[in-house]
Amino acid sequence: MTKKSALKKLRLGVLASHGGSNLQAIIDNCEAGRIAAEVCCVISNNKNATALERARRHHIPACHVCRSQFDSDEELDRAIVDILNQHKVDVVCLAGYMKIIGQQMTSRYRNRILNIHPALLPRFGGEGMYGRRVHEAVLKSGERESGPTIHLVDEIYDHGRILAQRKVPVLPTDTPETLAERVLKEEHRLYSETIDKIARGHINLDEYTGDTHE
Repeated sequence: MTKKSALKKLRLGVLASHGGSNLQAIIDNCEAGRIAAEVCCVISNNKNATALERARRHHIPACHVCRSQFDSDEELDRAIVDILNQHKVDVVCLAGYMKIIGQQMTSRYRNRILNIHPALLPRFGGEGMYGRRVHEAVLKSGERESGPTIHLVDEIYDHGRILAQRKVPVLPTDTPETLAERVLKEEHRLYSETIDKIARGHINLDEYTGDTHE
């Protein structure tokens, strides 16, 4: 009887602009064996991003790549794709990345780019809807539930096919800060769980061909 071969780890490239708490959760779960994946590179448009420091502490290649380093958006886009290719990335994870993804990247990694949004899409998404603004909009709407959404990335903000959601209650006493804290805890769990399902074949990204949540 031959020994069953080990599951090949999914190779992740993570793009982040600021603190990278979702990145840290992914790294920790990968290292603990709770995700059948490994973070192979971290890219940030912000040279002072804590996300880059998190990567370096775990000996993960950390790359600062921003628009001012290039003559055009197309050159920036190509440089990011080159880094991901260099590290043989299978799936790209956006973790608080505050820049729109370029056409070369969406083409090269079609149905292989994930994003996590701090509200239940398709509501409370779109250009300008990020961070505190999202939680303010949820509270203003009177919704009784919120929570993170993981979706595929295409050329339109918060538009791609939804892969997973997790609901959390909106409390009468909530502020944008308290709601954000509650949602963030679920983001950390849901992102890692979804990545692991992709790695183990429970979510097949090849099935998502052009569908959106609209």
